[in-house]
Amino acid sequence: MDFKLTEEHEMIRQAARDFAINELKPGVIERDEKQEFPKEQVKKMGELGFMGMMASPEYGGGGMDTVSYVLAMEELSKIDASASVVVSVNNSLVCWGLDTYGTEEQKKKYLSKLTTGEKIGAFCLSEPEAGSDATSQKTTAIDKGDHYILNGTKNWITNGNSAEIYLVIAHTDKEKKHRGINAFIVEKGMEGFEVGPKEQKMGIRGSDTHSLTFNDVKVPKENRIGEDGFGFKFAMKTLAGGRIGIAAQALGIAAGAYEMAKEYSKIRKAFGTEIKNHQAIAFKLADMHTSIEAARHMVMKAAWDKDNGHNYDLSGAMAKLYASQVAMDVTVEAVQVHGGNGYVKEYHVERMMRDAKITQIYEGTSEIQKIVISRSILAD
Repeated sequence: MDFKLTEEHEMIRQAARDFAINELKPGVIERDEKQEFPKEQVKKMGELGFMGMMASPEYGGGGMDTVSYVLAMEELSKIDASASVVVSVNNSLVCWGLDTYGTEEQKKKYLSKLTTGEKIGAFCLSEPEAGSDATSQKTTAIDKGDHYILNGTKNWITNGNSAEIYLVIAHTDKEKKHRGINAFIVEKGMEGFEVGPKEQKMGIRGSDTHSLTFNDVKVPKENRIGEDGFGFKFAMKTLAGGRIGIAAQALGIAAGAYEMAKEYSKIRKAFGTEIKNHQAIAFKLADMHTSIEAARHMVMKAAWDKDNGHNYDLSGAMAKLYASQVAMDVTVEAVQVHGGNGYVKEYHVERMMRDAKITQIYEGTSEIQKIVISRSILAD
């Protein structure tokens, strides 16, 4: 067992950390308050290769492993979870899905633009009545020979308005249940495709989350991903990898809040000494550090499983379940360490506490992760 990172991994982590501190941190409070999408920062991340890290180099991707990806996700999330979720969706759900299951034509037409950040992608699965229950899709795609007619609504779509390429999951034959689901590539601007109002969210307010409506949208047959009926499997496989990215995001939020709390404890004085010298605070920091380190090992294990061709459904679900809980626990304690200042925006930790909550919800709630875990451990 070797727990040391390679020199390349260390370089990637440092590059992500430098970018987060120099490019994401300035203005992060204002972007959160104004619910402003980090457009310029995302463009720069594309130029630096963060938007297509794991995709094939022949389509503009970095050809990196999952460990590299989660290292970058952790560092970006320490500073700005709204920016890091753009990276997560584009890498884990959109680029990976197209690179793994797309046709050569689809990769040339779409993937090469997504990996460089020239265009941003979105993954469209959730609906008003189909969040955790992904098989209850109401969106339909009727086969018309050389094209499909798409109708329906998708909710809570990350990058909803900023994206230009959307992977949409829809039913083509409801009688076949999950075997009658397909995945389609939809472009912004297609007739009948509309983006709804921006959601007013508690956290990751810089990320643009929208509902989408499809009214008789004509989607070419060549925009279907995989064979007929492959959509549900495509969604589940893609989400399994996406959970590793969100686990890394949760880890980063926790680690960022902990680092701020630790530094604050060294300068804030109470009862004649720095608060780090009070056991009540020192023990909080000890618990925070321990839980973060445990979460980091779980995230790395899931990434390692994926890189080595092992089944990562279980390790990915466990990493997301645990890391998201750690994110909530640590951010709450980080606010507590800051005292009254923790409740003030300029100290960042109140934003991080709000951002942490979504990691227990999107790309599979904590309850869904427990279903995945329990089914896996009871299958033997």
